[in-house]
Amino acid sequence: MSASKIHVGIGGWTYEPWRGTFYPAGLAKARELEHAGTRLTAIEINGTFYRAQSAASFAKWRDAVSDGFVFAVKGHRAIVNKKVLAEAGESLEWFFGGGIAELGEKLGPVMWQFAPFKRFDPDDFGAFLEMLPREVGGLSLRHAVEVRHKSFLDPAFVALARQHGIAIVYADSEDYPAIADDTADFVYARLMRTSEDVPTGYAEAALDEWATRARTWEAGGVPNDLPRIDDAADGGGANTDARPVYVFFIAGAKVRAPAAAEALIEKLAE
Repeated sequence: MSASKIHVGIGGWTYEPWRGTFYPAGLAKARELEHAGTRLTAIEINGTFYRAQSAASFAKWRDAVSDGFVFAVKGHRAIVNKKVLAEAGESLEWFFGGGIAELGEKLGPVMWQFAPFKRFDPDDFGAFLEMLPREVGGLSLRHAVEVRHKSFLDPAFVALARQHGIAIVYADSEDYPAIADDTADFVYARLMRTSEDVPTGYAEAALDEWATRARTWEAGGVPNDLPRIDDAADGGGANTDARPVYVFFIAGAKVRAPAAAEALIEKLAE
């Protein structure tokens, strides 16, 4: 197999408790992203969820990290919080016209996170997936959706995501649905169980398990120890081509997220 397509990182790069733990004491805040880029292989940009970002900011972030580093971009809350998702067309044009293409080859998936109160409406959700753009500025786009309401535990949701080639985010969480069905040509996982009592966030045995799962995903398979809704579907398991995998340590004991990401990167290098 060629060079690994597994990207591991954290959500955002600005968090005061990381100073002195992940970031060296005295490091200028303006160099935090540059430092994170030397220790991790991906970052999920959170700021794009809350406010519009300038093309200049995307370009600056692109240039702060080395080749091979990837940014996942979180879709704006004004889009995912619409009561009727099928009416998001203009908002999507605004979002993708705001300079995201400046990330260039470092642009990874766009992740759409839906609120815990957002229920599954097959027609409306299908219309939203249909209108998601497939390219911006000559760059191909990949999309992932994170759903947080139990109504999405429905084979119809999996079928819709697979029909449109949209990845369902696997959430390792006590609070949100866990859906490991394979619906796209990449995999996106958000791991939310970091513990402050564990220096690496996740215990070593758990990190070993996630390393194994990540390699299985990369090879085109589906881990047999994670829950799926549509067990009858092939889910892409016959695919033998290496594919991108994005794993982010999010929530839980946030102070441990960088250490967890670094520990998983080390496991994957073994």
